[in-house]
Amino acid sequence: MIQAIIRNGKVTAEEVSPPTVEEGKVLIQVSYSAISSGTEVSSVKGSNVNILQKAFKEPEKVIKYLNKIKTVGYEKVLQEVKQVQKFGTATGYSISGEIIEVGKGITKFAVGEKVAAAGGGFAYHAEFVTVPENLVVKINQQANLADCSTVAIGGIALHGVRRASLQLGEVAVVYGVGLIGIITVQLLKLSGVKVVSIDIDDNRLSLAKKAGSDYVINSTAQDPVSIVNNLTGGKGCDAVLFTAATVSSDPLSKSFQMTRRKGKVILVGVSGMEIKREDIYSKEIDFLISTSYGPGRYDKDYEEKGVDYPYGYVRWTENRNMEEYCNLISSKQLDLSLFEYNIFKISEVERAYALLEKGTQRPMLLLLDYNNTSQTKSFVFKTGVRSKTSAINVAFVGTGAFAMSTHLPNLKKMSDKYNIYSIMSRSGHNAKNAAEMFGAAYHTSDYESILNDKNVDLVMICNRHGLHFDYVYQALTAGKNVFVEKPLCTTLGQLKELQKFFDADSTIKPLLTVGYNRRFSPYAESIKEQVSKRINPLMIHYRMNAGYSPAESWIHEDGGRIVGEACHIVDLMNFFTESQIASISYDSINPRTEKYFSHDNKSIILRYTDGSICNIQYFSIGNPTLPKEYMEVHFDGKSIIMDDYKSLKYFGLINQDFVTKKIEKGHAKELEVLAKSINDGTSPIELWDLFQTSFITLSID
Repeated sequence: MIQAIIRNGKVTAEEVSPPTVEEGKVLIQVSYSAISSGTEVSSVKGSNVNILQKAFKEPEKVIKYLNKIKTVGYEKVLQEVKQVQKFGTATGYSISGEIIEVGKGITKFAVGEKVAAAGGGFAYHAEFVTVPENLVVKINQQANLADCSTVAIGGIALHGVRRASLQLGEVAVVYGVGLIGIITVQLLKLSGVKVVSIDIDDNRLSLAKKAGSDYVINSTAQDPVSIVNNLTGGKGCDAVLFTAATVSSDPLSKSFQMTRRKGKVILVGVSGMEIKREDIYSKEIDFLISTSYGPGRYDKDYEEKGVDYPYGYVRWTENRNMEEYCNLISSKQLDLSLFEYNIFKISEVERAYALLEKGTQRPMLLLLDYNNTSQTKSFVFKTGVRSKTSAINVAFVGTGAFAMSTHLPNLKKMSDKYNIYSIMSRSGHNAKNAAEMFGAAYHTSDYESILNDKNVDLVMICNRHGLHFDYVYQALTAGKNVFVEKPLCTTLGQLKELQKFFDADSTIKPLLTVGYNRRFSPYAESIKEQVSKRINPLMIHYRMNAGYSPAESWIHEDGGRIVGEACHIVDLMNFFTESQIASISYDSINPRTEKYFSHDNKSIILRYTDGSICNIQYFSIGNPTLPKEYMEVHFDGKSIIMDDYKSLKYFGLINQDFVTKKIEKGHAKELEVLAKSINDGTSPIELWDLFQTSFITLSID
């Protein structure tokens, strides 16, 4: 399919693999998408700003990257930044089209229905998109699909009007009559409100007049405060809807000055935020923020998980705002023909964006047309097919930051052992970029194409935790060797299914391993060499200062942090003891506030059948400057201390202490061992060991 990509100050139409439908989402064949002259043009310009300039504008990101350098090293962070600049980003957030497939759990929509959809990260400028159900609304079969593609923009305007809560006969000022401002004028007039429009552009003010504005003011030629106060008998307007985009604080100051006592100013657009106390204090003005399309926006549970707000308590959610906006278009109560917008084919997207950057009379709205552009929905795109070699052909699933910065670079360095054969991602754009960077034969967004490819020797699964079991099980039943990043699965039921698969009969089964890399680090291997000579059981204390993560973070989902990260430590305990688990006990803190959680602040004691006891302290309440991982191993009057995979000290042993310049957690070594195992028909980690780690962490969770 064709998709619009922002790169180095330009927008280009690129061929990428289309997405596949996912649980809780619908797959839409796009008819039209809307380009806003404000938001998206700013993104294009921002893509051409060098790293140093961005650093001055966003110092908080610099701090984030400096902290990351301490953990993973300068080279990996630099590579990550360069990847973003080189490959660009997908753009678009407002579309209309037809549903061609529905995902698991979808009951509100059916194939063939006309819909509009919104949301950055979902409703891209692309021929096919997958969008969560709460960001999709049905539209009348007779509705103008082109007009309805502005659903996100209209939702923003409608929510701003709702925030103002104006009544019939009241007076509102729309400060800035661009695209959102003109739609806002029409919505206010439909509500019986008297409207004053303010802008610096006479052409836009003329358009505002056509949209129904009662008065228009050019703020460069007239004093808007004086005129508004005069129009309202000296009392001031009831509300100002600030829909302009400016870095100056002066227009916002004027907005406060023209508002009546106990009136409202609603920030819909962008403004400088130097607020003068004298502008608002004496009149006790309410300053309100209007967040995008309305309640639900930026709430992951609402937008991505489909958790709706009760109708009786939240009458107008973002979805209901979007639906109403499309209803107003369908009933012709809103007129978008005022904008005289141009429509470009998606293949002409570069020319469309160029039009937005030229001259002073830039169009407020442009649409991209996708009709009749897609004949077939191909999922596999070749990038220069390589013949099969003696190296292991790897199909790589997932293109997240860890995969791109660690696993894929390591695979590429081991070209004598591995051939990066194909790369799959939910995002066709990401799959294409990764395939080009690492020299894959093809990229795809369809897992079936990998499972059906006889040339694939190994499937490496590095996608979201909640998808691991399904992807692992499908690959195993297709006869593919599997490496999956932790966790192996997220429920005990899933674990039992995997055990049944391997216990089913005596036929040769594919290799299965999990990315428990710490056991392959030089630190763990050195400790293992010593503890393997022991006479008595081990006493191990392991501390993981995991770091605080807010409630809405994805790491608390799909098994949470014990299943998703503490599994590394449990695997290490299995590795050292080489023993079956005898008992599991644990306890959690009981937080007094809602900032911290009991589920990621646990003390765990594992007792093994050989008599060893392992005490794991996993917590998020620690100080971030404290090194993340620390371990003490005691046995036979001897002790070993490992500090954050950067140093090792021996007590009562003749071994020499050692230190490494950077953290060494065994990622490369684990792939070396995996290659040998595949060629030898052995396993890097025995199945009982893999299953025991999952059983322990799932029991604790």
